[in-house]
Amino acid sequence: MKRLMLLCTIAGRLAAIPAHAIRSVIEIEAVEPIPGTAPCIAGLTALRSQALTVIDCRVALGFESAGDPVGSRAAVIAEDGHLYALVVDDASDVEEIESEIEQLRGGFGKQWADAAVGMVETPRGPAVILDIPSLLGLDRSEAA
Repeated sequence: MKRLMLLCTIAGRLAAIPAHAIRSVIEIEAVEPIPGTAPCIAGLTALRSQALTVIDCRVALGFESAGDPVGSRAAVIAEDGHLYALVVDDASDVEEIESEIEQLRGGFGKQWADAAVGMVETPRGPAVILDIPSLLGLDRSEAA
């Protein structure tokens, strides 16, 4: 079965986000910090007069932040009625993936296992498919 996925890099690992979940891919132009929020929330940014919560995917996965997200690429997604900009290290084009979704194999680490629905083989190598509600720390029943 063919699937469209945005391939991106997070903390040196190839990751995939199902294309149907993505509204757009943007470059973060400005971020307004929000005091008292979780460490993975870099702040708010705007896209066409809509507020987006900026999520540092590296931090959400338990890695060290790459720093200020301004100038970084982000996948814009809607989840549970909110818009998020998922900051990644790099984002390439949406690609058609023909391999079946497999269970995540060992060696990826707990942080990836907790935020993945599985993995797929791509021309660039294996990619972890992100589970967006888990990455955002949402309960699946809340995100449905």
